[in-house]
Amino acid sequence: MFRALRSEVEDAVETALSSLDLPTDDLGVEEPPEDVPAILASSVAFRLAGEVGAPPPKVAVDIAEEIDATPYDYLESAEPQGPYVNFFVSDAYYAETLEAGREEAYGHLPDTGKDVVVEHTSANPTGPVHVGRARNPILGDAIARVLEFAGNDVERHYYVNDAGRQVAVFTWAHETFDESDLPEPERDRSDYELVRYYRKGNAYLEEADDEDLAAAEAEIAEIMQGLEAGDEETYERVAVVVDQVLGGMRQSLERLPAEFDEFVKETTFIRNGDADGVVDRLQDTEHAVYEEDAWQLDLSAFGFEKNLVFLRSDGTTLYTTRDLAHHEWKFEEYDEAVTVLGEDHKLQAEQLNAALEILGNDTDQLRQTFYSWVNLPEGGMSTRKGTGVDLDDLLDESVARAREEVEDRLDSRIRDDELDEEDIDRIARQVGIGAVRYDIVSKQPTKGITFEWERALDFEAQSAPYVQYVHARCCGIQSEAEAAGIEPSTDVSLLDTEAERDLIRVVARFPATVERAADDLEPHVVATYVREFAETFNTFYRECSVLNADDDAVAAARLGLVEAARHTVANALYTLGIEAPESM
Repeated sequence: MFRALRSEVEDAVETALSSLDLPTDDLGVEEPPEDVPAILASSVAFRLAGEVGAPPPKVAVDIAEEIDATPYDYLESAEPQGPYVNFFVSDAYYAETLEAGREEAYGHLPDTGKDVVVEHTSANPTGPVHVGRARNPILGDAIARVLEFAGNDVERHYYVNDAGRQVAVFTWAHETFDESDLPEPERDRSDYELVRYYRKGNAYLEEADDEDLAAAEAEIAEIMQGLEAGDEETYERVAVVVDQVLGGMRQSLERLPAEFDEFVKETTFIRNGDADGVVDRLQDTEHAVYEEDAWQLDLSAFGFEKNLVFLRSDGTTLYTTRDLAHHEWKFEEYDEAVTVLGEDHKLQAEQLNAALEILGNDTDQLRQTFYSWVNLPEGGMSTRKGTGVDLDDLLDESVARAREEVEDRLDSRIRDDELDEEDIDRIARQVGIGAVRYDIVSKQPTKGITFEWERALDFEAQSAPYVQYVHARCCGIQSEAEAAGIEPSTDVSLLDTEAERDLIRVVARFPATVERAADDLEPHVVATYVREFAETFNTFYRECSVLNADDDAVAAARLGLVEAARHTVANALYTLGIEAPESM
């Protein structure tokens, strides 16, 4: 309803401005502060004061008097307040919000007809996923969910770097060193077992004398050249380590959960000739230069001082070259391509965009979002040196701490349902992993994060458990109401307290929140919304009892509102990739 109301308000303001012969290019429609009872407001009077030659409050009065709310379904009235015009809603707004919220799919927007691919994570397949990169799968998965909720047909891709130097080093190390030379793996899983070879290989390359180093580098270069030449045996050698490590990494990612529809290998675009085709086309452009024994793109016309190398002196392509072919494939297959990248890739991404334009692509199809790192108070992380904190460690610790918190709260639970060990394990997993996801996804992507347990697992503050508890409360109320024989109704006329109306109003905003998050690729907007939703629901919970309502009709109407609240919070949590427990 909020989206429809916003359209009505924009139309009303535009109509009023036109009738006053004033410009309509900026309507200034926005959500007012919390202490203003209106649903929407317009600040357009500020902009027009100079043109009209009157103070903003006088302009606001003129505009409000010109607005006719009669033709609209949800707009009841417009009233000036200082320099603003405030907009109030009709009973139909509340009634239809309650009706819509009782649908399980509430918040889903109409189909856009667009096919969207979201590429995220794409960490090099050299070892377990570590905490520093955990933001990518969490943010990427949430973006994919938000876009899907906003009516798009979404596919999730992991772009596998199986052609670069790191993978060549990994393959060489796996074939060179004996397992007896390696430490015990940290976990009994393929990525933990094989990363030992990668670490051993890097340590060897750092410490070897000149002769041994030259011999090792020659073998590594041979692997890279074999990949570039399309040598099937080399592909199979590389796949031995890549596929096994990916298998282990997927198990970590599925715990978040972050699942993928397709793992697209970089070597695909070497083997099918697309990378060579990109090289040929780039060489034919006016931006191509041959300098320092390599083919490069002069991107000075695009504002870049540094050239972009796309073909080495030995005839091998680079990651960027193959990624250009990858992106052109995505442009052919999908209407829109979204990529989630670490902030250290921003320059490369901007150069990639310029190169795609040079190749004649419509880069409006491409949207990129960047994120800063996740840190732990314990310090730095590095897969290569083996000093990092792995994602599995973080999730295990979070689940263990969540279990302690759940067990501590067992005696103070209000619901009379019995929780067995299996229930406690389930809740601990839902809360523990939800806490990690929420703490990461709730921040603006460009802001760095230091993960703190006390904040993430706080049941009383801005955290996943705080929001998850609202869903569990809704389920408890519905269960007890059903046992008492109360059937939900949509008689919104009986929901006239401030707490009830506030809750309906915040329910109404959910679809618009999904729309904004999808438009801006910012799922933290949903996280902020659902926290505010939880605060509003808890006020309703304290002030408006369902089971002890004044009469059965009020109880039924409140139960209908609880049902709408449950669907709202469950779907909001879903878009963030967080489970909604039925009991806690």
